[in-house]
Amino acid sequence: MKKHIYILVLTAFLWSCGGSGGDTPGPDPTPENKAPSVPSLVYPSANLLCIDNTINFSWNASTDPDGDTVSYEIQIAKDNQFTQIVQSVSNSSTTRTISLDKGVAYYWRVSAKDSKNKSSSFSSANSFYTEGEGVSNYLPFSPEVISPTLNDVITGTSATLEWNASDVDNDPLTYDVYFGTVNPPTATVSTNQTTKTYSVDLNGKTDYYWKIVVKDDKGGETLGQVWNFKTD
Repeated sequence: MKKHIYILVLTAFLWSCGGSGGDTPGPDPTPENKAPSVPSLVYPSANLLCIDNTINFSWNASTDPDGDTVSYEIQIAKDNQFTQIVQSVSNSSTTRTISLDKGVAYYWRVSAKDSKNKSSSFSSANSFYTEGEGVSNYLPFSPEVISPTLNDVITGTSATLEWNASDVDNDPLTYDVYFGTVNPPTATVSTNQTTKTYSVDLNGKTDYYWKIVVKDDKGGETLGQVWNFKTD
């Protein structure tokens, strides 16, 4: 009887020391670093005519979910796709003074980055003009795609091309539409139209390309970039 009691006590002791499986738990995983929120632009506002070419850019502060210190990257370009960047500046505050050329249409945007190099997406872009000496007419801003979006896949035998455009002088605008299967498109399917949409017929499993030329009533023209989509 004593031998049985001794075995039970020893078994209970070994069980309490060894645990259920004997595995030593590993260290807690490192928490995932999260990106800051996307900044929102304040000045210059969209489609603004700046009377000075030295501009005080400002935007709203981002917040970081982990409480990290946040800095910012400001990009300024001559096109709304930011392929012609003229300034790319890092900044610790939400304001920055930058001098630019006169009489030029610019586009700007901002992203936030935390102290662990995790970046937010860029903000939406604002367009603005710097006033030029002796300029009586400013060219329209580059057109912006609405639909179909870049690399979109379309189902069906027709689609409506839709875009947006603006002019700092508030001149009336007209549009030439280029559309086809060649990149860049060379066929003009509509000229001097006043609406910002155009309907096209489509074939299946085909890549299509289109662009818009924006014209004001003073002879100014702005050539838009090539947009593309495909059919399934």
